Amino acid sequence: MSGRGHRAVLPPADHRVEPPLAPNGLVVTVTNKAGYTKDFDFAELPVARPMQKSFAASFAARSRGWTSHKTATTRWTNLEAFAKFVADLDSPPDDLDGLTVATLQSWRDQHIKTNSGRNKLGNVRGLLQGDARLASGPVAEELARRIPRPAPSKQSYEESERDQVVLTAQRQFRSAWLRITENTHLLNRWQVGDITRGSREWKIGSVLDHVARTGDVPRTLHPSGQQHVTHRGLLGGGRPEQTWGRLFLTRMELTALAVLLTDRFAWNLSIYDRMPVPTTRPSVAETASVTYQVQVEKRRAGSGRWFSTENITDSGADSPGRLITQAVEVTEHARTLANHLKPGTDLLMAARAYQAEPGHRDLDRPASVGPVSFGVSYDMAKRWANRNGLGGSPFGRVRRTTVTDEGRPLQHSQGTHESVYVLPDKRVQRASRDVFEAGAYEAHEQARTAVFGGKIADKPDLGHQETATADCEDEETSPWPAPAGGCGADFLLCLACTNAHVHPGHHPRLAHLHQQISSLRSATDDRTFRKRWNDHLLRLEDLRDDNKKVGPATWAAALTRVSDTDRTIVQLLLKEDLAP
Repeated sequence: MSGRGHRAVLPPADHRVEPPLAPNGLVVTVTNKAGYTKDFDFAELPVARPMQKSFAASFAARSRGWTSHKTATTRWTNLEAFAKFVADLDSPPDDLDGLTVATLQSWRDQHIKTNSGRNKLGNVRGLLQGDARLASGPVAEELARRIPRPAPSKQSYEESERDQVVLTAQRQFRSAWLRITENTHLLNRWQVGDITRGSREWKIGSVLDHVARTGDVPRTLHPSGQQHVTHRGLLGGGRPEQTWGRLFLTRMELTALAVLLTDRFAWNLSIYDRMPVPTTRPSVAETASVTYQVQVEKRRAGSGRWFSTENITDSGADSPGRLITQAVEVTEHARTLANHLKPGTDLLMAARAYQAEPGHRDLDRPASVGPVSFGVSYDMAKRWANRNGLGGSPFGRVRRTTVTDEGRPLQHSQGTHESVYVLPDKRVQRASRDVFEAGAYEAHEQARTAVFGGKIADKPDLGHQETATADCEDEETSPWPAPAGGCGADFLLCLACTNAHVHPGHHPRLAHLHQQISSLRSATDDRTFRKRWNDHLLRLEDLRDDNKKVGPATWAAALTRVSDTDRTIVQLLLKEDLAP
């Protein structure tokens, strides 16, 4: 099945996949996921011909797993840098088998200290390791040396920064949504004949009909060759929002919508280029709600795991799906026009370009259809931020902010969530300090309370009552009184009570009890052990480790005097068969 759920069609019987490496062994053709090709000529590298061919063969082998020209271009650029490095050596080798450990160490030293350098090292290493001659020996060992992962350079937004970015996007998108909604309503009234013919509204409706069909308002060609808006006075001016923008988003407005979607759903910027129009279905037991099925594409997940579907419900103004509803509404005219010009086009993120593109240069992104462009490029993101005084592209930081606020993986693995998003983030680190501090205080308080609370005696007192773990001075003044009077505490809690007295006759039983509770660690899950046994264990260890109480030497000696009665009572305590 394809990503959209259509049954795949088998290729013709005589279909053959063209090899990426040209017969001359110097040109590699990379085909992206859209079927476009791009050639990389290794004869341009400033190294000897045998090395050029070796680079090309390794590049071609690895290119079979690439789905974008951007990936190929990044590898090519890094390989160019390595080729120049080799060419500048005092005695450059003719082929890869002439590379030495010293050469690779020098290359590593030049790049290991920066993020971009580490990426370059990793990319070039992958290409070099594809050559069988570098699969063993000292050079192979040097190539196998660990390269530290690039440290994440982006941080999540502080609350005030995020508010500024989101508020800017909300204002811009809402203005566009109101404008397009109002003009769409007027166009619908015009199309059904609900407006007085010849009135100002009727004339504007006629212009809107022209805009919906062509993507532009009527224009008059003057003898000078310049074109001007024909109904400029009627429309109130010639700016985009007064002309074709009445029914179409501008690219900057589409970027604002993408910022809001990323803030809400933590989607990657690249997702918007090829996101299909969401499908809808009624929500269960709901008549006023609609649930969208949104297809999310993530190529880095690997072949076969590129697509996932998220169900998002619009149940009111503050629900997550309301933004999806508005996105569908404001892009409707652009999508309809694009589908009319090129049947089968169903991409959601559609805007009207200011002018036609001179050519489709970024073949990893969808080509424009007439005046309609799709998705949000990185350059558009930077331009939007700069125009609004927000610095560079906001998408990486907005996504990071949403992911860390949610506290769970969103379109990525648990490992990536922790190592890339959570642990390096300074805002998360600052927020965690309070959590760690509170935990430390709690542990400290617990340690203070989980100590032996009674008294140490040299011998039994005949006026005291014997319990399973100590002698009780006065059960009527117990901190844990029973409803019918007396003490209602667990016998293990005797060690926390101020009425408890421990003398040498108790030592063997308590030492054996400590030994048995310690053995429960491996047989009990951590949560249960902490809840049921941990405090009792700490009190016993307080008795054992404090020389003013029992002390380690006396404790060890007591273990040699454990009786069968002691073992029986301890077993009953651990099975919770003894009633207080």
